Amino acid sequence: MTRSANLGFPRIGAHRELKKALESYWKGETDAAVLLETGRELRARHWRQQREAGIEIVPSNDFSFYDHMLDMTVALGAVPERFARTADPLERYFACARGTSEAPAMEMTKWFDTNYHYIVPELHEGQRFALSASKALDEFREARELGIETRPVIVGPVTWLSLAKGEAGFDPLTLLDAVLPAYADLLSALKAEGAEWVQVDEPVLVLDLSEAQKAAFARAYAALAPVAPNILVATYFGALLDNLELAASLPVAGLHIDLVRAPEQLVPVLDALGPQMVLSVGVVDGRNIWRTDLDAAFALVGKAWDRIGPGRLEIAPSSSLLHTPVDLDEETGLDAELKSWLAFSRQKLDEVAALASAIKRGRGAAKAAFEASAAALAAHKASPRIHRREVEARTAEPVELARSSPFPERRKVQRARLRLPAFPTTTIGSFPQTRAVREKRAALRKGIIDTAAYERFLEEETAAAVRLQERLGLDVLVHGEFERNDMVEYFGEQLDGFAFTRNGWVQSYGSRCVKPPIIYGDVSRPAPMTVRWSAYAASLTDRPMKGMLTGPVTILQWSFVRVDQPRSETCRQIALAIRDEVLDLEAAGIGIVQIDEPALREGLPLRRGDWEAYLSWAVDCFRLTASGVADGTQIHTHMCYAQFEDIMQAIVRMDADVISIETSRSHMHLLEAFRDFRYPNEIGPGIWDIHSPRVPGRIEMEALLRKAAAAIPPDQLWVNPDCGLKTRGWPEVEACLANLVETARRMREMVETPVPAQ
Repeated sequence: MTRSANLGFPRIGAHRELKKALESYWKGETDAAVLLETGRELRARHWRQQREAGIEIVPSNDFSFYDHMLDMTVALGAVPERFARTADPLERYFACARGTSEAPAMEMTKWFDTNYHYIVPELHEGQRFALSASKALDEFREARELGIETRPVIVGPVTWLSLAKGEAGFDPLTLLDAVLPAYADLLSALKAEGAEWVQVDEPVLVLDLSEAQKAAFARAYAALAPVAPNILVATYFGALLDNLELAASLPVAGLHIDLVRAPEQLVPVLDALGPQMVLSVGVVDGRNIWRTDLDAAFALVGKAWDRIGPGRLEIAPSSSLLHTPVDLDEETGLDAELKSWLAFSRQKLDEVAALASAIKRGRGAAKAAFEASAAALAAHKASPRIHRREVEARTAEPVELARSSPFPERRKVQRARLRLPAFPTTTIGSFPQTRAVREKRAALRKGIIDTAAYERFLEEETAAAVRLQERLGLDVLVHGEFERNDMVEYFGEQLDGFAFTRNGWVQSYGSRCVKPPIIYGDVSRPAPMTVRWSAYAASLTDRPMKGMLTGPVTILQWSFVRVDQPRSETCRQIALAIRDEVLDLEAAGIGIVQIDEPALREGLPLRRGDWEAYLSWAVDCFRLTASGVADGTQIHTHMCYAQFEDIMQAIVRMDADVISIETSRSHMHLLEAFRDFRYPNEIGPGIWDIHSPRVPGRIEMEALLRKAAAAIPPDQLWVNPDCGLKTRGWPEVEACLANLVETARRMREMVETPVPAQ
């Protein structure tokens, strides 16, 4: 009969137990035994919760202490040689992700179009592979000891190779034949252990595939299917489209498809599906937090049931639930109306189980769930909180998107105003959020201190940060962002149309968790959000002070977004709110404003045919935020790790005066796109990887900056870290910034750079 299934569950725990255990272990406060026991407790709890919810197919090996791609890299024996000196397997695992004093961490980038970061495999010609970890097998056994038979989850070979990085242009996909024996060993071991099924994630099947990738799929599964348990190939985040015939022809036992992102693919998939193949239909959203329209989902399930019958059908979320918070029941602060519109991971399991019960035993078997779904959808549609006429009217008004003068003319005005040296130094914005900062914020929230006392504390922290930056010799200062809890949440709290959770955490990378706001209605800005703190910091120094804002695309991407209107419309509403803030900062005398858009590339659709439409409105929204300022106001933006070559024309069209990017982990490789495109504006390639606790020396920083100067004209270069310093400690921040400033000074001496106009 039709079965309910799950593709993956959040790892972090309802109260971020994994985050706390990891950070305690990394600080040396607890040992490995405590960390490993926390992992066992979380896995057991999550398996039981899924089974108790009525999920019949429960995944295992979806848990990770850092990242599932890194887990696969370790399992295949593909850890880079520079970590070989780290003998302890657990320490070596974390060294790959976080680096050591001697070895920089592996590169990190976004998992498809999500805000989850994975550790990029590093492969080279002649790479050898061997099954080197038993994690998937161990966790399968662990669940069985609890009386729960699971379906292990692994990253598929074509996806793993396609997302890997090759040295000097080497194509990792050419290693397919070399890596398949290690995959075969893993799959055959699971089969010998008694696993009936295995879920092999191959999300690259929803991308534009090369002929080599298509051939790799055919070859890989012809080799693996005979030795493996029944294989369910899982696709998600989009439609198979031109890869449908390929996916349906693979010699595997099942296929999972995402019918939330691409409901239109159901009929073509049913037409192409082999006569014995199981179909897993992802009809509950694994990426967002709104309740499922059970009537609409049931119609899709019913269509599949009618075509292939009950014995070959599974009902599941669209993707792993990794991207949604754990449990809505933990939210005691949300008002009842808004809460009734939502479903977190545990509630999504209930929705899957309700759909499975209804299709097997009739809708009456899940009557209460269907009635609650219909009532919530109707209430949401009718709620006066959703739409505001004044916001809709303003959004419809045309606004000039271009700055008043082209960049070469603006640059002259800005250089005369700012009087910066060659290789100007700055940071990306935030400084360490120490325990003292977090405790003061918590004390304000609990009513232990009042707003006046809290603001006095923030003034002291801000003043100390300004003095430190002056002492270190930074050229452009920031106020440190001590008042901000998160670069998106902070703004959302001050904008209309947003709601917030207390425990709605999702994993971004490793122990880093974020709590995305919920955009439920029209967005507007009631009052200035940042001017008070930027202006205060500017009053403490004669050096340029940079105002810090999060851009509209990033606020959109890093929130749970309403689904009742196009994302482009919501983004334009946010852009108008940020535009107001930019103009208020300028009016307050702030001459440099940074509008961060680290998620611009992340939001790029997975299919190239959809890129132009997205980039058009996304770039327009950024330009909307910045186009109202005078030529002498310098606009910065920041972007995280991304394949910039895909969007260079869009980056140029953004027309920011300065862009800073994360490049240290790629050893400036990401600058090649800017060099090849002859990027015309100024750029700050990061020379310090802030995602790692190591302190790079001046020689290392100088080597990176020299590589940057060889790729980009030196008079276009800024010197900065990769990203904000919120997660770092003050001792390493001071040491690294001292090295960074000294590196810039030495480059000024060594490189003949025209002196900026005075």
